[in-house]
Amino acid sequence: MANENGEWIMRGMDWNDPGRIRTWKELVKWIKEVGFLPLFANEVKGFSVEEHVSPNFWWTGEREQDPWEWREIIAASHEVAYGKFFGGKAGFISPQWLPYFANSRRSGYDFDARWEDGKASRREKKIMDFFIGEDEDGDSLFKEIQILSTDLKKQAGFGKGGEKNYQGIITQLQMETYLVISDFRRRKNKRGEEYGMAVSIPLPPESIWGYDTVTAAYAESPKKSWERQINRVKELYPDAEEQSIIHLLGKEPEE
Repeated sequence: MANENGEWIMRGMDWNDPGRIRTWKELVKWIKEVGFLPLFANEVKGFSVEEHVSPNFWWTGEREQDPWEWREIIAASHEVAYGKFFGGKAGFISPQWLPYFANSRRSGYDFDARWEDGKASRREKKIMDFFIGEDEDGDSLFKEIQILSTDLKKQAGFGKGGEKNYQGIITQLQMETYLVISDFRRRKNKRGEEYGMAVSIPLPPESIWGYDTVTAAYAESPKKSWERQINRVKELYPDAEEQSIIHLLGKEPEE
C-alpha cells in the first residue's frame, strides 16, 4: 500500500496472473509454506499478502475476494496466528514458526516472569490480567475469555479519565507475542442486532495452541530464534537488504 499524490494505491497481481492467490485457503497454505508473512507491502519487495492478491477487492466486503475479510476468516480459523507482528503492522505467523517469534520477542520470558523482573509495564499487566490466572498449584492458567477489544479497553481502565495509549499497549503485546487476534465480531445493540465494523478479540497464543507449543523454542537463545527469522527472509528474498529485514522483524534481542 503506497501513498501516491495523496491517494492510497494497492499493489497486487493482475486478475489473470496464474500466481495470484485466489482464496483465503490458498493464502493460509502459502503462509504455512513461507512461515510468516506481513499483510501489507513493505521494504522487502514481494514479502506480503498485498503483492500476491488482486488489488481490486480490498475493503469491498466481499468475503470470497476481499483480503481484508480474509484476515477475519483466517484469524478465526486458528490455522495460523494473526496480529500486529511486523513493525507494529499486521501479518501472519504459522504455528511452526510461532515458537521462534515467541522466544525472540519475549527473550524467553512468560508474561508473569517478565512482570516480576520489572520488564513489563503496569498498563501491560492491567490488560494481561484478564487473560492469565493461576491454577490450584499456583501455575499460570491461560483463560479462553472472549472479549471484544473495545470492551477490554473499558474494563481494563483505559480511555477517558483512565489509562492512556490503549491501542499502543495492545499493539506492543502483539509485537511481543503475548497476544494474538483470535477472532473478529461485531458489536450488538440492545435488541441483539449486530452493527458497525468488526472488532478484534485478543487472546494469548497459549490459549489457542497450548503452552508447550508456543514456548517450544525457549530452550534456544532468543538471538538464535531471531537469526532463524532473518535467514528465512534472506532465503526467500535473497536480494533484500538486511537492514530492511531487521526493520521489519525487529532488532537483535538482548540476551
